[in-house]
Amino acid sequence: MYTKHIIYLLDLITELVIGYIDPGKPIAIVAFKTYGYSSVTQALSLLGDFKMGHYMKIPPKSMFIVQLVGTIVSSTVYVGTAWWLLTSVENICDPDYLPNGSPWTCPGSNVFYSTSIIWGVVGPLRMFTDKGVYPEQNWWFLIGFLAPIPVWFLQRKFPEKKWIKWIHVPLILNATADMPTARAVNYWSWGFVGFVSYIINRRYKGWWAKHKYILSAALDAGVAFLGVILYFALQSKGKYGPSWWGDDISFDCPLARCPTAPGIDVEDCPVL
Repeated sequence: MYTKHIIYLLDLITELVIGYIDPGKPIAIVAFKTYGYSSVTQALSLLGDFKMGHYMKIPPKSMFIVQLVGTIVSSTVYVGTAWWLLTSVENICDPDYLPNGSPWTCPGSNVFYSTSIIWGVVGPLRMFTDKGVYPEQNWWFLIGFLAPIPVWFLQRKFPEKKWIKWIHVPLILNATADMPTARAVNYWSWGFVGFVSYIINRRYKGWWAKHKYILSAALDAGVAFLGVILYFALQSKGKYGPSWWGDDISFDCPLARCPTAPGIDVEDCPVL
């Protein structure tokens, strides 16, 4: 049974390593992260496709050809589309000047920019050591290392409790990797879809086995298609939907952009 496929993200490790080796160079940080993280992630993603193809009885040669063609086509279209959007959408990637509901906030690009500042300009030495403001964050390395041990102990202590084996600590902690771009509404949506899928799996296993992959792809692609359709049909003509808390493009934290260094006075921010 195809139970899970986890891609362990190495972006933070690459940022930490190059931040110590060559601090003060944001472009070098981003380049090292891209080659050290994106190549591994893409390779693991392709392996996940092979794994799915194995369970679906698709020949590996056919799967590889589809992956190769899809990678070439999607990369070309992606670069062309990104270039066109950057030259045609006014104030793209600048949430301060975009109206509420605009899909062009570029959260992934903003994370890359923040990465270059945190790990490049500032550097981990001035962030996560005694010289910085977040030295306590290093305790999470130890917590992550020890977290699976209680689950293993409970499995050995109570073998009759079958549900304990489904507690997968790396899988639970891996969900936090999307937090720099995902918001609370994303996690609620994922949880709701997962719960509904669980109910369908328990009550209508035949339907679930036949349509689960198509439904998953449709939910992902549907959001992307809807964003494009809304832009061309409405937003390109200056028509946006009603403004309400659900389409607030802020990070829902007024202090998120405030400085953490002591003695710096910024409007609407407390002075530490």
